[in-house]
Amino acid sequence: MDEPGKPAMEPWQWPEEQWRRVVNGVRAGRSLRPEAWPNNARCAVALSFDSDHETADLRDGGRSTSVMSQGQYGPRQGVPRIRTLLNRFDVKATFFVPAVAALLYPDEQRQLADEGHEIALHGWIHERNTLLPEQAERDLQMRSSDTLERITGTRPVGIRTPSWDFSPNTLKITKEMGLLYDSSLMADNDCYELVMDGEPTGVIELPVEWIRDDAAYLHMDRWSGLRPYIGPADVLSIFAKEFELAYSEGGIFQLTMHPDIIGHRSRIWILEELIRTIKARSDVWFGTHADVVRHAKAAG
Repeated sequence: MDEPGKPAMEPWQWPEEQWRRVVNGVRAGRSLRPEAWPNNARCAVALSFDSDHETADLRDGGRSTSVMSQGQYGPRQGVPRIRTLLNRFDVKATFFVPAVAALLYPDEQRQLADEGHEIALHGWIHERNTLLPEQAERDLQMRSSDTLERITGTRPVGIRTPSWDFSPNTLKITKEMGLLYDSSLMADNDCYELVMDGEPTGVIELPVEWIRDDAAYLHMDRWSGLRPYIGPADVLSIFAKEFELAYSEGGIFQLTMHPDIIGHRSRIWILEELIRTIKARSDVWFGTHADVVRHAKAAG
């Protein structure tokens, strides 16, 4: 730690003890790849949707009505299309929902839960955890859990931090809350136990990756250099290749999508074709994130 009154050291000046402490704050622990998935399936598939809706701009003060209208496309068009598609193929998925989005669209969350989908934590207003004091992050996470439970009747067991922004306090808070899993980090393809300061926490990670996120390819921000740079057919090809190797390895194919992105008419077919490709294999199991983590944890 830097001494009071002295200029802060740059990371390249840190003693070994300091950089090791930072690295070991949160680490991937034991891998949890089961020998088999339910129904003797070779591969598990975990589809997820981050239902940010208007909160993507509300967290910055809601200054852009245009951006908020873009988010509103999710509940008006995206989620209904996704629900119809998932129901047609009898696939259960996980929806990570900011509490404010759930308060704006409570019936959406109840319908999804009634159809067997998982509703999980995604912050209060899509806040950035690394900008929050510890107590504020704790209060928002606990308030979000209470809100989702009040709306759906079921207390969430998992969390995906907004923007996958994981502060030095996030895992400690998640452990305190007794959550089963997190899905914000990227150290592996398989589930693994999270280790905090060298000690196993019991919290299981179901890892994400920007490669398996529709926003990385298809999101547009007119005020920055962020533009869709790859066609939908190429996005499908990337996702399908990720699945094929997951199947070959006997692991997990996890995918992150957003209703206001994948839910558009020229993009929803990506998800439909992907599910068709996966369903062509007889030995694949679709589960919610909680289902996948429970099975991996029990087998490990």
